[in-house]
Amino acid sequence: TAPPSTSVVTYSQLKTMLSSQNIQLFDVRNPDEHLAGRIPQAVNIPLGILEESLKLSPEHFRQIFELKAPGKDDDNIVFHCRSGIRSSKALDIARQLGFNRARHYKGGYSEWAEEGAK
Repeated sequence: TAPPSTSVVTYSQLKTMLSSQNIQLFDVRNPDEHLAGRIPQAVNIPLGILEESLKLSPEHFRQIFELKAPGKDDDNIVFHCRSGIRSSKALDIARQLGFNRARHYKGGYSEWAEEGAK
């Protein structure tokens, strides 16, 4: 496993990536959580279907999620959940599938909402 520093995205890094549009942000929470409040640009792929989703062909992925499939070497793949537990699992799944540069936003939606409320 990679050292934590390379696998974690901070709130400020996330803001920068979002503002530069240089991010593939995946929300691995349940659809009802995603609908209740989400980080802009986040695409909902619940943890339960993440592995099969990442194994899809690029064409199939695009059909289902209406966006370009993430590439194994992409360094702008970020997973998030509510508090970092599910996104950490998502990261393990992605790395096992060869997405070695994927990261996760450890603060999760709870930190995002908190920071946004400041």
